[in-house]
Amino acid sequence: MTDIPDGRDAWVYVVTDIEVDGPWPGPNSMRSFASVAVTAGGDELGTFEAVLEPLPGAAPNPDTYAWFETQPGAWAAATTDPQPVDLVMRQFVAWLRELPAPRTFAASPIAFDGTWMDYYLRRFTRYGLTQGPYEPDVLFTGPGLCLRSYAAALTGRPVAELSPQTLPAAWFGNVEHTHRAIDDARGYANLLAELFRQAQARQSPPAPPRPHHPARTTDPDRPTVRARPT
Repeated sequence: MTDIPDGRDAWVYVVTDIEVDGPWPGPNSMRSFASVAVTAGGDELGTFEAVLEPLPGAAPNPDTYAWFETQPGAWAAATTDPQPVDLVMRQFVAWLRELPAPRTFAASPIAFDGTWMDYYLRRFTRYGLTQGPYEPDVLFTGPGLCLRSYAAALTGRPVAELSPQTLPAAWFGNVEHTHRAIDDARGYANLLAELFRQAQARQSPPAPPRPHHPARTTDPDRPTVRARPT
């Protein structure tokens, strides 16, 4: 069962944000990530935050690093006191397993953050974001939720135009998008709750069936006369 009796969404959404030093998993490294586990109603169930050591043999992309030089606070948050990657990923798996089921991954956009998280999970653990249909031991159920795509569907705007800079700050709970992973993950968790709230508000209850009144005659023995086309 994935729904509780009153019809509310019973899933746990692991809303995740990452900070990376380049565009390619492997040649570049994920330097930090954070996850906020929430319900569809926005209730926070837990958080996970980590700074990771760079991958062996990897190096920052020059253009990405040049951008980080303009954001010294974000770079410091993503690189201070890093932990071994295999340790972090094992701890992340253990944290996920403590969360209620069913749980699914959520990010904005999932095509970017999800690709990196899937790479790190598969490289350093036996899991992935999505796994084979016959694997009983999984971390997440379903394909995950792309918050940017969800926002595009609700607003009717092109998905490439949507970001924390183009959507109302209130949708993010007025949490500033700082490029510090935990801040951004919490903002996206607020966005998830807001999108669910808007979607639910658009759902109108189904109209009740119209009563059917069969034709009657004053004489019960008289047959009903039906019009014939001319």
